[in-house]
Amino acid sequence: MTSDRIVAKLWNYCTVLRDDGLSYGDYVEQLTYLLFLKMAHERTQAPWSQPSVIPAGYDWPALKAKEGDALEVQYRHTLEALGRQPGMLGLIFRKAQNKVQDPAKLRRLIADLIDREQWLALDADVKGDAYEGLLEKNAQDTKGGAGQYFTPRPLIRAIVDCVAPRPGETVADPACGTGGFLLAAHDYVVRHHPSLDRAQKRHLKLEALHGTELVDGVARLCAMNLLLHGIGPTAGDTAAPAVRVDDALRADPGQRFEVILTNPPFGRKSSVRVVNAEGEEERQDLTVVRDDFWVSTSNKQLAFVQHVKTLLKIGGRAAVVVPDNVLFEGGAGETVRRKLLHECDVHTLLRLPTGIFYAQGVKANVLFFDRRAASDQPQTRKLWVYDLRTNRHFTLKTNPLQRADLDEFVACYRPENRYDRTATWHESDAPEGRWRAYDYAELVARDKASLDVFWLRDEALEASANLPAPDVIAAEIVEDLRAALATFEELQGALAER
Repeated sequence: MTSDRIVAKLWNYCTVLRDDGLSYGDYVEQLTYLLFLKMAHERTQAPWSQPSVIPAGYDWPALKAKEGDALEVQYRHTLEALGRQPGMLGLIFRKAQNKVQDPAKLRRLIADLIDREQWLALDADVKGDAYEGLLEKNAQDTKGGAGQYFTPRPLIRAIVDCVAPRPGETVADPACGTGGFLLAAHDYVVRHHPSLDRAQKRHLKLEALHGTELVDGVARLCAMNLLLHGIGPTAGDTAAPAVRVDDALRADPGQRFEVILTNPPFGRKSSVRVVNAEGEEERQDLTVVRDDFWVSTSNKQLAFVQHVKTLLKIGGRAAVVVPDNVLFEGGAGETVRRKLLHECDVHTLLRLPTGIFYAQGVKANVLFFDRRAASDQPQTRKLWVYDLRTNRHFTLKTNPLQRADLDEFVACYRPENRYDRTATWHESDAPEGRWRAYDYAELVARDKASLDVFWLRDEALEASANLPAPDVIAAEIVEDLRAALATFEELQGALAER
């Protein structure tokens, strides 16, 4: 069975459960629990014949033997018991709850949809791609889906193609969501290094990938996504899971990595509501204070940029998705940019188009930099900028971003030798070129050391004949309005505090 057929089969039943109030996210979560139990049971059968990792009385046969109210009770007790287990079991079932209230529909989900497949017999690409398909469908549900945790896969593949992780390297994502970057890094190494030896394969499976996720439910989706692709510990492995639940910004974890790939959360500031001395409720920003940071800030993106710098080994490579405000904001933003340009080799900036993210309302970029050893001399020499935003129009449904749309950028980046680059822009000969370089002196001389640089003529501003299709215009207006609303909400919160 193909991954598309599996997705269609599993997803069609979701419409039945939605009538009972189950969201897309709830449905994928319940599938995660049941898939794990079924695959754990399959490992106890021939040809694997391994001891069960599930405690007796809470395994798949015990669940399948029940019907009616007894099934609902058995399922609830199974989730509670497994959530108290260590390792991968505890990660998958942590704080798990049964959201399928109708025992008859739960029975059908178990017996008709999950039990009829031999999941371990399916190729890892098939069942892994099927689960990725479910995650993407969940992300497309803009009202209740996990779009904020799902970075477009064509963008992820292009970023990984540029950074080019190698066998033996460690790759981390401190805001891993459903694991897209980790999965793409694994696939890149396998695809470009087909002759890995046994030790390299084990390292790639159990030690190379490290994800951190704040939300329990999303961390379990990430763990399952990796597991279905053959990544991370399985029955009999004592290695820790590739993903852990934690607040990445809480403290320096002490570990250092060769490669960091991440798309941190887009919200501007962390805050908490408290009751003041007068008994009134007010919002207080949560400022991240760490000795390894250049500046204390409540701006999550600026904090994540500093966190990524900390996580990198000397010579390590990073690619971070950041919103526009990180490129031009004053105060802490200017401090972070100047320090980053001086202490790291900030060599590439990709200006992303609007309309490509499921979580809309933010104009974003990808910042590529390498960590360098301490020096009095600035480590950035040239910042190469590729503008994929000006005069490019994408929408999630009618004109989604494809990997081919990023081919020119990857070719300009030159992963095989990024010190031998050629601009496609020239003031007189190629004014429409999207690829050009800025010297360090030019950047730090700009107001607030702004990296928000652009040079292409916006055709839509010059002639009505060049306007994009109405649905594209509407999508871009919605994007701008959401961004403006987020800014005004933040301003309102700041004014209320005063």
